[in-house]
Amino acid sequence: MDKYLEKLEFNKIIDNLCEYAVTYLGKDLASKLVPYSLNSDVKMALDETTESFIFIQRKSIPPLCPIPNITDYLNLLKMNGSLGLKGLLDLTSVLKLSRNLKEYFSQDIDTSFAEILTSYFSNLYTNIGIENDISNSIIDESTVSDNASPELYKIRKKQVKINSDIKDKLSSYLNKKFVQEPIITVRNGRFVIPVKQEFKNEIKGFVHDISSTGSTVFVEPLSVFELNNDLNNLKLEENMEIEKILLNLSSKFYPIIDLLYSNLDLIGKIDFSFAKAKYAISLDANCPVINDEKFFCFKKARHPLINKSKVVPVDINVGKDFSSLIITGPNTGGKTVSLKTAGLLNLMGASRSFYTC
Repeated sequence: MDKYLEKLEFNKIIDNLCEYAVTYLGKDLASKLVPYSLNSDVKMALDETTESFIFIQRKSIPPLCPIPNITDYLNLLKMNGSLGLKGLLDLTSVLKLSRNLKEYFSQDIDTSFAEILTSYFSNLYTNIGIENDISNSIIDESTVSDNASPELYKIRKKQVKINSDIKDKLSSYLNKKFVQEPIITVRNGRFVIPVKQEFKNEIKGFVHDISSTGSTVFVEPLSVFELNNDLNNLKLEENMEIEKILLNLSSKFYPIIDLLYSNLDLIGKIDFSFAKAKYAISLDANCPVINDEKFFCFKKARHPLINKSKVVPVDINVGKDFSSLIITGPNTGGKTVSLKTAGLLNLMGASRSFYTC
């Protein structure tokens, strides 16, 4: 079978179809598309594509968007693990997409014709409460909000106060003759000032670093030693509190792990179904009528891999009134294209897609 698929360039149809999928889940399903052998399976799959086709015509394209692969995060959650900021945001993006898709499906259109799509969209799990908890606690992939917990707010408020006190004390040194530059900087996690090498004994404190030229030493004056200690202790408290926050946010996903796995499956199916419909629309395609009598009849069929404004349509009918068909003509007259058109359109119809005609 594979060699025939290759000869007919079915792989190019798959590549084109993958371009219309939005998520990695839909692309994966599209990439694995193969022809069905049972008519009942073909008809059911074509019904799915037809529903998506009608939905786009009557409403619009669903609000699909790329999503991250959250499988590793879900596996970690299964072991009651704690996720980092990116993991929590990625999980939330899947919940948000699920909610957007569900809202899209439920608004402004009669969906009674879409039995298959209804089963997909209606089974999507949503949780606006978790979405809000994450958005209120996490600003971005590297920042936890001050308001993520009352304790974190208190810790950071103290940090701001001590930062200000340290800078006020160090500022008093900046106009002294022994200062290399009037700036306050950080070495080894502690606020210091740059002092000229020859004046390093003019100020009581601890040397934390020396410049590459040796002309500058970075000194922490004794006057800010305890404040720097307090600030570093607060940073440790902040990190511990952030770990608690992340564990608490992660635990909110523990009860819904299986529901998120299900969402991934449903999002992939939705994306794949609409990818087929979008590809069909781009080809000006029609849905094939499947028969059990082992014949096919194409009228004004176009090869789907040739520009539709340039391709010459052909009529091909085999298996009903006669069982053999001889195609003759000069070189480059279209014989091979006609044969490939017949084979490729049959494959597309049997592969849950639309074919052009």
